[in-house]
Amino acid sequence: MMSAARLGVALALVLNLAGVWAVRADETCMSAYMPKITGQEDYVYVWTVGMDGVGDGSDKLVTIDTNPKSPHYGKVVSSASVGGRHEAHHGGFTDDRRYLWMGGLDDSPIFVFDVATDPANPKLVKTIDHFTKDSGGVVGPHTFFALPGRMLISGLSNDKDKGGRTALVEYNNNGEFIQTLWLPDEAKYGYDVRVQPRLNRMLTSSFTGWNNYMTEFAKVASNPEAMKQFGGTMIVWDAHARKPIQVLDVPGAPLEIRWALQPRHNYAFTSTALTAKIWLIEQQPDGTFKATVVADVGDPKQPPLPVDISLSADDRYLFVDSFMDGTTRIFDVSDPHKPALVHEQKIGSQLNMVSQTWDGERVYFTSSLLANWDKTGKDNEQFLKAYHWDGKALTPLFTVDFAKEGLGRPHHMHFGQTQFYKNQIYGGAGARGPALARAE
Repeated sequence: MMSAARLGVALALVLNLAGVWAVRADETCMSAYMPKITGQEDYVYVWTVGMDGVGDGSDKLVTIDTNPKSPHYGKVVSSASVGGRHEAHHGGFTDDRRYLWMGGLDDSPIFVFDVATDPANPKLVKTIDHFTKDSGGVVGPHTFFALPGRMLISGLSNDKDKGGRTALVEYNNNGEFIQTLWLPDEAKYGYDVRVQPRLNRMLTSSFTGWNNYMTEFAKVASNPEAMKQFGGTMIVWDAHARKPIQVLDVPGAPLEIRWALQPRHNYAFTSTALTAKIWLIEQQPDGTFKATVVADVGDPKQPPLPVDISLSADDRYLFVDSFMDGTTRIFDVSDPHKPALVHEQKIGSQLNMVSQTWDGERVYFTSSLLANWDKTGKDNEQFLKAYHWDGKALTPLFTVDFAKEGLGRPHHMHFGQTQFYKNQIYGGAGARGPALARAE
């Protein structure tokens, strides 16, 4: 295992050569408790970090038309500003897919958007500005995972020392706080959270605290003490009981978690940002889990910093985005123990998130990780790019230049579809959808 000092030197070298790095939405990897969009998506919702001198400078939810039959295909159709910059990062739908909860990693607000009433024009309907107070000190709401009637949120930090100790937090769908679950001392760092209902198992991964992620990366990489403040564990939980039952050693900051979707597959993948490895997290015959390195990402001597992964709906392809070289690598993971690289393509000067459609035919990429960690100068590209994937190659469909459009730094993506919401019937005063037909 690389020492913290050697790792800091390696990352500083990468920084001098190429700029700065990034971290992490994905239709195929969202909550199993939530309905999915089948067929052609009409919109991609992009959670975007504000930039000084660009548009209004505020974080915003941007809606882009993605239906090839639309006259607005590949164009921005709306944006909803939240006022100010909060380090917009990740979010997620409620279990009925009616509302989209989006978080800010800096001062920890949660913005709730209604996407069901008018899918082309999401509307901000609620702001939860007391997340840290509610939770007893959790800072940095990161992953938003839909449970039945609830939202499970992973934190990145705390308000006591702004370090990596953190917790999971639950709210109900009305935005009312339920409980805080602090991570155990031996695995105190948090990042992603994903539940596999059929196994009654939940996995959490680990990153770093506010002190690091809100600091310029050059300063973090050159500070040996800061470089020690990255997680290297994953936790296996009893999902129903919300109890940690096993801690796995996964050194190097394991980020995104992607459970296999096929019923016969009892495993998940993650990648480590600092060591550029793909890990298989697999259930053993006795019910416990084992973490194993199964592949390298790029050249370990020049860490490409893998930051987001996406597993296709058939569990065959694993997309791995790396920030430093702006490249996506696609592995055939039909044999999860022996991933085979089948395609490699540079998407931009920097690259962060990847999101696939359920039919596996379209893939979307965004460029930004964190405002203080993105590259600078000519390499500070800010884009959403759409591609067609045929199992062999990625073919460009369209690009939206977020800086040119005055929108900021695009990060997390979610899909919308008009027909999906026309099919829904919601109770209460806001009920909508088709009335019951009377049989004659």
